[in-house]
Amino acid sequence: MKYYSLSNGDQIPGLGLGTWKSAPQVVGEAVKQALALGYRHIDCAAIYGNETEIGQVLTEALNQGQVQREELWITSKLWSNAHHPEAAIPALKKTLQDLGLDYLDLYLIHWPVVIQPGIPFPQTGDQLLPFTEDSLRGTWQALEDAVDQGLCRHLGVSNFSAKKLEMLLALARIRPKINQVELHPYLQQRKLLAFAQAQGILLTGYSPLGSGDRSASFKQAVEPQLLADPLITEIATQQGCRPAQVLLAWALQRGTITIPKSTNPERLQENLAAADLVLTDSQMAQIGKLDRHYRYVSGDFWALPGSPYTVLSLWDGE
Repeated sequence: MKYYSLSNGDQIPGLGLGTWKSAPQVVGEAVKQALALGYRHIDCAAIYGNETEIGQVLTEALNQGQVQREELWITSKLWSNAHHPEAAIPALKKTLQDLGLDYLDLYLIHWPVVIQPGIPFPQTGDQLLPFTEDSLRGTWQALEDAVDQGLCRHLGVSNFSAKKLEMLLALARIRPKINQVELHPYLQQRKLLAFAQAQGILLTGYSPLGSGDRSASFKQAVEPQLLADPLITEIATQQGCRPAQVLLAWALQRGTITIPKSTNPERLQENLAAADLVLTDSQMAQIGKLDRHYRYVSGDFWALPGSPYTVLSLWDGE
């Protein structure tokens, strides 16, 4: 397993288990299987609606001595309706209660989007508030207080452009350690990766396999199938592995973290094994030519009529 070191010496496993789209009554068994296989990095979020079930599995594993808390890296995310100074720490404490933990290793602002308090997901544009430097400052300062209180060890963000990272870096007392964004060969985000690396920020890639199991509302009528890409399947044949393993090995060899989701024991094992797969320089270069700037998660669900957000402003044209 590849690990990345943070400024205080903590190490984050390069490959973790994603839990987005993992259904209740299924996600717990997936996490249990993952821990048994050797996963030590679990990526969670309050909006996924499954942290309580994950917490039951973590509590059982810790109580039985299957793992020690310091061996685990647990990430969760602040949902956008708690993107308010007075709401951030209560939201974090609720996540800790659900996960059965005393602290998180990493807490992320889930989106650079602000929802009216008390509204889980906006149905109209007027339920959304602008994302501004002031709104970010208030929330980030609350999260810095959470670090001071020992509720989480590290802070980060998700779905932030380089422009928004610059805004955050200018006001942060505690710098973000991670930016979690969509990353795969069709969306390689080279400029963002270069900027993040220059600032000492790691990128974590979600939807590394193309997120083919996401809900229909997230999908376009016609979209490219990453796992069926001819080059990826050809390299998989050359390597004697599955296309998914090629995609995960590519992510790790770029110096990024990757969090594939699976609830299938065989796939869980194959995904973990990808951390030991080494692609050739030629294979990496060929994959580098696949970039289409294609987002499977476009963020268009924030661009409701009357919303302060557009797809262009969300990603700042990057």
